[in-house]
Amino acid sequence: MHLVTPLLRSTPLSALLGAPVWLKLESLQPSGSFKLRGIGLACTRARDRGATALVSSSGGNAGLAAAVAGRSLGLPVTVVVPTSTEPRMQGLLRAEGASVVVHGAAWDEAHAAATQLALELSAFLVHPFEGEDLWEGHATMIHEAALQGPWGALGTRPGVVICSVGGGGLLCGVVQGLHDVGWDDVPVLAVETVGTASYAAALDAGGPVTLPEITSIARSLGARRVADEAFAASTRHPIRSLVLSDGEALDACVRFLGDHRLLVEPACGAALAAVYTRAVEPGAQGALVVVCGGCAVTLEALTTR
Repeated sequence: MHLVTPLLRSTPLSALLGAPVWLKLESLQPSGSFKLRGIGLACTRARDRGATALVSSSGGNAGLAAAVAGRSLGLPVTVVVPTSTEPRMQGLLRAEGASVVVHGAAWDEAHAAATQLALELSAFLVHPFEGEDLWEGHATMIHEAALQGPWGALGTRPGVVICSVGGGGLLCGVVQGLHDVGWDDVPVLAVETVGTASYAAALDAGGPVTLPEITSIARSLGARRVADEAFAASTRHPIRSLVLSDGEALDACVRFLGDHRLLVEPACGAALAAVYTRAVEPGAQGALVVVCGGCAVTLEALTTR
């Protein structure tokens, strides 16, 4: 269901960092983000087990991935979104054939309503970032990158993998993929924005904690509590946390648009900002950056904040 996305060597970012920077362009997925990998796999397996309907609890990238997956599989999809979900995003969901239900002020409340609705409809509940099927699907981007990049021919590996962290589904998939391809020692830089940093808070506390609120503009990173498995990954893989400002994430989005003619949302800009701010030192082996994408972004939204 998902595409094999390009792996692009970035000339501007390589020059900036003084080392090769490779971009895994997940923004080119049919749903606009990496989410289709794991959600597509989870929904396909649910269909194969007899599911006849899908319910999602996300008004963002996960919801759109569920809508695209449902359309592809011929299953009806209902997406429960919080009131903070903008009309444009609701329109994108409906354009893919999904029914949209608005409930609650934040994702937590929408998820509770979606859970109840899935029970009432006997539908498969599509979690935005939890579940082994999701992580297995997301891991495929690392499988692809290992074959696409120069590392196999040179017998090397990237010096670091950089990804954004929200609920932790992408991080779990990246770590799983690294272990699948034998890159167990390749460190991961997990990037969040101030106001969404539930992963950093978990590392500081020694376990997942719940943030009182989400205050960042990077709404796609807005899980108040990171997945338990994402925290557990830090106990078996070298992961460093980095928290950057909204301004740095926004600036990275604008600079990336100029450098590569690709528009991504601030949640993705956080990972790119690790390079643009030179907050990473990958050594001569360079960096692999997951350009996770984002379907809610517009140029106007980036340039008027």
